[in-house]
Formats: sequence, structure tokens, C-alpha cells
Amino acid sequence: MNQLEKALDAYKDTDMYPFHMPGHKRQSFDFPNPYTIDITEIEGFDNLHHASGILAQAQKRGAELYGSRDCFYLVNGSTCGILAAVSAAVKKGQRVLVARNCHKAVYHALFLRELRAEYLYPSVTAGSIQGQITPEQVEQALLSHGDIAAVIITSPTYEGIVSDIEGIARAAHACGVPLIVDEAHGAHFGFGGGFPENAVRQGADAVIMSLHKTMPAFTQTALLHLCTDRISGEQVKKYLGIYETSSPSYVLMAGMDSCIRLIREEGARLFLEFRKKLDSFYQHTRGLKRLHVMVRTDLPQSEAYAWDDSKIVIFTGTSGLTGKQLYEKLLQEYHLQMEMVSLDYVLGMTSVMDREEGFERLAAALKEIDEKSFSQEPCLKASLAGMYGENPKGMELSEAWEMPVQSVPLSEAVGKLCGDYIYLYPPGIPMIVPGEVITESFLRNVEECRRLRLSVEGNGDLCSGRINVVSF
Repeated sequence: MNQLEKALDAYKDTDMYPFHMPGHKRQSFDFPNPYTIDITEIEGFDNLHHASGILAQAQKRGAELYGSRDCFYLVNGSTCGILAAVSAAVKKGQRVLVARNCHKAVYHALFLRELRAEYLYPSVTAGSIQGQITPEQVEQALLSHGDIAAVIITSPTYEGIVSDIEGIARAAHACGVPLIVDEAHGAHFGFGGGFPENAVRQGADAVIMSLHKTMPAFTQTALLHLCTDRISGEQVKKYLGIYETSSPSYVLMAGMDSCIRLIREEGARLFLEFRKKLDSFYQHTRGLKRLHVMVRTDLPQSEAYAWDDSKIVIFTGTSGLTGKQLYEKLLQEYHLQMEMVSLDYVLGMTSVMDREEGFERLAAALKEIDEKSFSQEPCLKASLAGMYGENPKGMELSEAWEMPVQSVPLSEAVGKLCGDYIYLYPPGIPMIVPGEVITESFLRNVEECRRLRLSVEGNGDLCSGRINVVSF
């Protein structure tokens, strides 16, 4: 047994509870030994890129479950679906309307297709997280820019903020423009349990969702839904042939079909039980005095059209802890592995596969931490939403990414054009993209993230206090 196998084997026997993806939560159900079904495109098993048999039928079941016209299996995650949908929807060099809080995969599509981006900036909630994009924002932007070829937004966000997809779709379609929704974190929408309806049934033209994030499916599995004829299915197939592996895993595809069957046959029961567990957890954490677990009443309609409360957002409040310190306490002292940490909150992801034990352990841990007092670490009071403020554009992303770069100290970078993407990971939303002007405010935010030991990633040597800038 190699080192990785040993580590994974030892880890599965610990009491570490997974408040993170994948959504199967390491619970096995009726599924064959993966080695016995790991095949290639042999006789009788179809070909994903030219599906006409068993895989075509499996994808049809996915379309029927979610209500789409066509469903494409993705084994390269939502990333390849986003790349294919954007590439199929617009021609090279066109202008697109993009929510600034989109995942880095959207920005990669902008680069690959040399697209010109007009950004939509989400509202900022009272808790300083990124809120919704509104139909009014979309409508105004479309009226201001008559050459927009597509609208691309993320809903729900990592923290579960949902935008008014139906209203946004109406605004886009009134201008003859398709709407692409990155619904990677919303594959569980539309099946009851008090969760919002999915974007497929709300008028989006293309919807990409990660089964593995919130549903019982293997890591790397996702779906691309086409819902109308505003985006060509043939074009989508062409670009999936580029962005998706030519050797798709039958193990992953079988897992996707198994997930779809489970939800089709037992979804009503599973989501009812899931709702009861969530409601019980929120009830048991209502009395916290220092920490604060986000609830729907924290989000007025101006900040969030709807909210997915399967995302457990725990603010440090007046506890004296930073987000990183709370994350580490939950991990090291209570053996609760959370999904994400930010400046002043941690996030846990849940699914229909979560057990009562997990919710009870988390509630008990939060109550215990809440009763203690911790010394407040000095903080610049930067907020996560502030990390994604508007940066002046000095050059189109696709141009800047092709330019030579040079590494300079952060202290010498103000006023220069960034040569890299820089983002917190997770969630993988760029704080700055190539071609945007580096400001003092941006650098303060980067320094604060570094000081608080958050995972700031980029191609420059940020750990050594340097950043890559465009070199003319």
C-alpha cells in the first residue's frame, strides 16, 4: 500500500466528520467494486462523445430528472461544462455580461475565447458576503451595451445566495441574449425540502451543476443542461470534445446514473429527512451569544432573492476568534472538517447523506466554543465582499494573459497591471484578473488574507510578498 493509500485508509477510520464536499459524505450504498467496472469504450457500452445507446439513455434520465431538453454527463467537473457552454454560446471576441463573483472557470472561458467582459457586481450583505445579482442590474447593463452576446451568472453562491433566475432570464431574453447559469452548488435544488427551484425550470438556457458538491456522487462528476435552442447542442458537443477527456471514466458515469436513480426513487423521503435535520440544527444553535449561525432573516430581499440553508455559515461574531482560528478549533479539537474558511466565518456544506450525528456534534461544538472568551486579534476589518471590489481595467484579460510578466514586491505594484489571477481558494473567485490595475486597497486586502493565514493563490510568489505584473 503506497503512502496516499495508507493516508486515505487511515483517515476513513477516524471520527473526522465531513462538512465538505463530496455530497455522498463517504457513505457507501449499493455500488459495485470500482475495479470490476472500470472499462473503456468497448462493445455495448456506448461512447460519451457520440452517445447513442446506454450512455444516451443515462443522460436522458438526467434531463428528465431536472427538466432540461438535453443533459450532458461531465467527468471533468463543472469546469468543462462552463467552458463548453460559454464557447458554444458566443463567437470569439464578443462581449459578454459576467457576474464578478463567477468561478475562475468562467474567466478561463473568457481568456480562451478572447471575450470582452462587462462585469455585474453583486450586492454586499450585512454580513459582508457577496449577495445577489438582480434582474434590474442585468436589464440596465444590457441596455447600456447593445452588443452583449450572453449573460453568465453564478447562483447559488458558495454561501448559498440565490439570485432571481426567472427575472434575469426574462431580462436577457427580451434582448435576445442567452443566459448561462453556473449552478454548480445547486444540484440539489428542485426536489423539495424547502430548497429553491433549479435554474433549468426558471428559464435559463444553459445550466451547469456539480453532482459531487451537494449530491451523492463521486468527486469530479457534473451535468450540463441545455434548456432552449438559444445555444446550439451541436456546438456544445463540439466543445465538450475539446474540454472533456476522450477517456471518460465509466466508474464516474455509473456513479452519476446511480445518484440520479436514487434521487428519482427516494428523493422525496431523503429531502424530507434532510429538512428535519437542518431545522433541528438551526433550532439548537439559535441561542449562541458570541458566534452567529446565519439564518434567512439575516438576508433581506435586497441582498438575496433566496438562500440555500444547506450551506452552514458560522460567523465568529464577538467571540474574539478569526475565521481561521474557529476553523482550526473545529478541526483539531472537535474533529469537524469544514469546507471553507474566510476572514470572519467558516462554511460547512451538507447534503441528504449527512447523518444526525454530524449535526449534533457541530451544534455541541459551537455551543462549547461560544461559552468561552478569546482575546481579539487585531484586524483590518476587511470583508470577504471587499476582497472582490471593482478594480480598474487597463487591458482586456485575454490580451494581458498573453503578455510577458515580471515579479515585483507588493510594495512596488500599485498602479501596475496584474499579470495573474489572484484568488482565495476556496471559493476560487478571482480577487483580481490579468489586465486589472493593482490598487492600494487590493494590496491591503491581500496582506490581510496572508496575515490571517488564508489560502491566497496566484502565479506570483505571494508567500514571499511578490506579485507578477504585466511587463511592457
